[in-house]
Amino acid sequence: MQISSLFDSGNIRVIRAEQPDDIMLAINKDNQSDFYQWFHFRLTGEVNRLHTLHISDLASSAYPKGWEGYNVLASYDRQTWFRVDSEFNGDILTFSIALEQPQVYFAYFIPYSYERHLDLLADAQCSPLCELKYLGDTLDGRDMSLLVIGEPGEDKRNIWITARQHPGESMAEWCAEGIIGRLLDEQDGISRALLEKAVFYIVPNMNPDGSARGHLRTNAVGANLNREWKTPSLERSPEVYYVLNAMHEVGVDMYLDLHGDEALPYNFVAGSEGIPAYSDKLKALENQFKDALLMATPEFQDEFGYAKDEPGQADLTIASNAVGQAFECLAYTIEMPFKDNNNLPDPLFGWSVQRCQQFGEDILVAANNVVGSLRT
Repeated sequence: MQISSLFDSGNIRVIRAEQPDDIMLAINKDNQSDFYQWFHFRLTGEVNRLHTLHISDLASSAYPKGWEGYNVLASYDRQTWFRVDSEFNGDILTFSIALEQPQVYFAYFIPYSYERHLDLLADAQCSPLCELKYLGDTLDGRDMSLLVIGEPGEDKRNIWITARQHPGESMAEWCAEGIIGRLLDEQDGISRALLEKAVFYIVPNMNPDGSARGHLRTNAVGANLNREWKTPSLERSPEVYYVLNAMHEVGVDMYLDLHGDEALPYNFVAGSEGIPAYSDKLKALENQFKDALLMATPEFQDEFGYAKDEPGQADLTIASNAVGQAFECLAYTIEMPFKDNNNLPDPLFGWSVQRCQQFGEDILVAANNVVGSLRT
């Protein structure tokens, strides 16, 4: 029996693994940070033998409520990921599996590898609709890359989408992949209509260092990028620094920041109602976008979500608030679940790659509904 996490986005620490029925594990913290929740590892064991695993010390993890009602994801081929029934006692998550193959992978959510990220960029740049731009280097020396989809022009709206500021929220990049794929489909009516009116500026992975390192929430030096948008720096948060500079060069008419929520089993949005620049116009745009997304897909709802900020009390270090304030534009944080969408539960797969990608495609329906109103 062997347990390994020595691969892209791997994260686990073995406490004991002498017996298949009593494997005790723990999750490593993000570098220079106290955040931990993301895990990704491989178990090699005996076929048809029941293996019982425990992940410990979760009462002190980043989001203990996230383990309640959560089922671990597993895969034999790293393509199809299924849920394994899990139990949480307030500190330890326990799950069991009788191996069908000698090796099985486990993860907090379906991993989106750095290699797939590079493939996404390479494939996109081959489209005549897309230009790949290099913005700068991360602290570990990886590229910060921007996809520009559509032909820029003075009469075009500038729609910005960022994903995966928090690297463990891999559903965000799966969703971005769905968005990019639909925009680059030259036979898709929504894409064609949108690109007549707008240019999309998409950063599919805001945090490639944290993603490769197996972090939950921070970059290489422990910076939570979604708290760096007020005063980003090259020393601590170059990822935000480069993207924000590019936004100021181009302008922003709408901004969507893609995330995942550990605890809430729903898709929802968080608006910028607390920013000083909030207005009746922005409120109307928010409602127009939400109403269109509600019509586009039953995967979206507006009953469950975060508490709304009081007027003038928004945290301007957060991306959607900072961008909404700086450009006085429609700015939403879009959240997806780690668990499942309780409105459309799927016990076998839960919230999945296919649902993330489809949700991304459906987001473009809402974008198309609102694009004509962004500058009125």
